[in-house]
Amino acid sequence: MNSFQFKNPTHIVFGEGTADQVGKLASQYGKTILLVYGSGSIKKTGLYDKTISQLTNAGLTVHELPNIEPNPRLTTVNKGIEICRTQGVDFILAVGGGSVIDAAKAIAAGVPYEGDVWDFFTNKAVIKEALPLGTILTLAATGSEMNGSTVVTNWEENLKRGAGSPHIYPVFSILDPTLTYSVPRNHTVNGAVDIMSHVFEQYFSLTKNTPLQERLCESILLTVIENVEDALANPEDAVARANLMWCGTLALNGGLISLGMANDWASHGIEHEVSAIYDIPHGAGLAVIFPNWMKHVYEERIDRFVQYAVRVWGINPEGKSDKEIALAGIQATRDFFTRIGAESRLADFEIGSDKIDRMAEEAVRYGAIGSFKRLEKEDVKAILELSL
Repeated sequence: MNSFQFKNPTHIVFGEGTADQVGKLASQYGKTILLVYGSGSIKKTGLYDKTISQLTNAGLTVHELPNIEPNPRLTTVNKGIEICRTQGVDFILAVGGGSVIDAAKAIAAGVPYEGDVWDFFTNKAVIKEALPLGTILTLAATGSEMNGSTVVTNWEENLKRGAGSPHIYPVFSILDPTLTYSVPRNHTVNGAVDIMSHVFEQYFSLTKNTPLQERLCESILLTVIENVEDALANPEDAVARANLMWCGTLALNGGLISLGMANDWASHGIEHEVSAIYDIPHGAGLAVIFPNWMKHVYEERIDRFVQYAVRVWGINPEGKSDKEIALAGIQATRDFFTRIGAESRLADFEIGSDKIDRMAEEAVRYGAIGSFKRLEKEDVKAILELSL
């Protein structure tokens, strides 16, 4: 196990009806609010009206930035920054899933910064301050509600990049599982894949002597596997929705499940290049890419893949070689993604091979990616070709 430090400042408020506390919580941090949300589903469910009522009853002034895209755009982030500056906004509230929260984080970082907010995503600047922000989560997926990371798409340049800082952790996040009842089926599927993928990025590590961290990772994977089909069969299954929501938060909240372990994140880097060009859902892209990354790298540390196959998927090791066990676990992953309705090939999105070279080149723009196996351009191309 490696040395580590850990601090997570986000105040989690979990449970049914907790959105009623948003006015009280937000008023502790500001008086003029920017409400950031997506395409309008919160209006259909009544969450918008409830949130506005809670904020105004607390004496807060509310400005709005609706229509955050599934892969939030830099242009939209810049709109939010302008609203905050001109209206004197001192607190941002994101109501939605990971994309909405990511946009809010980028806005929060961009308001006090004198340069172009894109500088944070191209390693030209570091986030040193930000407006405080809170969240009301409506989708179990990214963990953005309890971490200091954000991902934004520069659509004009077809680039999707991430940035991170302790300054953009939400000060509070309201997690009411009942708010996910109305989530469309494909969003539930993609969210489950995203949660599992976040765990994979941490679990498949070359760091040794980390039994607790490995079992924490495995427990989240097993909990997602045990609950997502229940949520798909009955969208208002309170137990399944609560378990999925908490899994999503724990899977990526500053490294809690993998403290002391080297992380990988190559598959996320590859998927970002795909969705930067083709604008596909992040979780859907990961469902395609991750099993193929596994096939490409499993021999780097086959014992971890054997452990994964046996502990997570219940593969019987008797009479099988390590290679057979590892490959059976990888196939079980693909089969599960397919069973819950995730795409398995880039062709499912009508994506061909014409931009593979460009995507591979951009993925390694700042050098080889990953730590489980360092991936150069040709490795990325191989994984993308397997994914066609």
